[in-house]
Amino acid sequence: MPGLNLASCWESIADALPDRPALVHGDRRVTWCELDERSARLASAFADLGLGPDSKVALYLYNSNEYMEATNAAFKLRAAHVNVNYRYLEDELEYLLDNADAEVLVFHGALGEQVAKVRDRLPQLRAVIQVDDGSDLVDGALRFEDAILSHDPMPRVERTGDELYILYTGGTTGMPKGVMWRNEDLYHALAPATFGLVGEAVPDDPRDVGGAAARVASSGLTPVHVPASPLMHGTGFMTTVQTMLLGGTVVTLEQRHFDAHELWRVVEQEHVTQMAIVGDAFAKPMVRALEEAEARGEPYELSSLRLMVSSGVMWSAPVKEALLQRGSFLCFDSLGSSEGVGFAGSISASGSEVRTARFTIGEHTKVLTEDGRAIEPGSDEIGLLALSGPLPLGYYKDPDKSAATFRTFAGVRYSIPGDWARVAADGSVELLGRGSVSINTGGEKVFPEEVEEALKLHDGVADALVVGVPDDRFGEAVTAVVTARAGTTLDADDVKQAVRKHLAAFKQPRRIVVVDAIPRGPNGKADYAWARRTALEELGVTPE
Repeated sequence: MPGLNLASCWESIADALPDRPALVHGDRRVTWCELDERSARLASAFADLGLGPDSKVALYLYNSNEYMEATNAAFKLRAAHVNVNYRYLEDELEYLLDNADAEVLVFHGALGEQVAKVRDRLPQLRAVIQVDDGSDLVDGALRFEDAILSHDPMPRVERTGDELYILYTGGTTGMPKGVMWRNEDLYHALAPATFGLVGEAVPDDPRDVGGAAARVASSGLTPVHVPASPLMHGTGFMTTVQTMLLGGTVVTLEQRHFDAHELWRVVEQEHVTQMAIVGDAFAKPMVRALEEAEARGEPYELSSLRLMVSSGVMWSAPVKEALLQRGSFLCFDSLGSSEGVGFAGSISASGSEVRTARFTIGEHTKVLTEDGRAIEPGSDEIGLLALSGPLPLGYYKDPDKSAATFRTFAGVRYSIPGDWARVAADGSVELLGRGSVSINTGGEKVFPEEVEEALKLHDGVADALVVGVPDDRFGEAVTAVVTARAGTTLDADDVKQAVRKHLAAFKQPRRIVVVDAIPRGPNGKADYAWARRTALEELGVTPE
């Protein structure tokens, strides 16, 4: 039986549903047949450059049709996809491409300045291929469309399922690490929820995926998906893969900075059924855009929307409720990471209880102490989320970090990225935060996310990050870096007073620093290193 490589699955869908739309970006539409052909031609171009099985193809791209075309082309060739954060500058870009052993880099022209700076320092890089966005062609770069048009489609080949998807994650500390997913493991991690949602059994043979997608189409359940978060990050990419496994349509936004009004317009125009966002960083602007449209007397039409998925950062209950008031969709708060899919989840619907950071544990998830003992529900003891089942192989070229994250207890291999949690008596999980950014104050462990959630309940606080700064008495003092809502002036004492209603005394911020803006990654994730530097500078504290 052929291995479960994603390209093999998508070839089956292209045969079964050739004329259905696969990719949409503005007025550019690509059918499944066209996706298959264009990707096969690009795979031929990669092969002519000397690439083959296990070669690394790096994508330094904004969300676009070309992202998934290049991904599919790499998988067709049995090469590995490598994501590159499009916010990376010269040093970060050079590090990642070198660490990943990238042989081809596909990039948007607007990012060409950084590519030109590092290209000659990377002797293993055979070629750079530029996606046209109106920018000047980088010297020596090949044009993406020329690479496609000048090659015949690569013949289909047998694949094993061992081919890699490498997901580089910056995490909260340290240099980016490449999480190695075998195609087959990624498929088995994503497929149960994907096919189960539409009442289909999970196909064990890639040749059967097209038939399943055809049945989904005949039932009218084919998804139309917007990855509002970047495809270069796990949430956007994996939800896109799930959509494509059902023969769905992936619609990418044209703006390169998140515009909530654009998102809602696209929902209307393309009859979007589902979307992927990253917590409050996306959801809060989405609520504001809905309110602004309503104030104009031109509310957005949301009747097609059935599902909103978030993963990666806090999605607070008040923001979920504001969204649910305006539609009949479900909000699925997925607790996952680059190192594992399906740790836990929380589903909210209009009229039901909506909670923040409280999840139903996944089928393959446990909460363990650091020595591998299972936490008893209702014990108030905290432990680490641990996921078994289909998992990555580890981190690329980093056996030490792989051993620290992927651990075996009682013969079972787990992914343990470092998320601390408490298990309630009913078995639900309260997420506390990532241990690498926890604060030790007076011997107590404080998780930033819990304090940030309380801060954001204040009407005047638009965003918040919480860090520890050196303190003679407590070791570290809980310190909040906050921004005010437009037209609001924050009073630090007032914010502290509001937080006292929600947190134990040792968790309450002792110091509050108000800044004009808090930078977040395009995936909405926090930069705690920046927050700590800013707090130290503003407070005049000397770092230890």
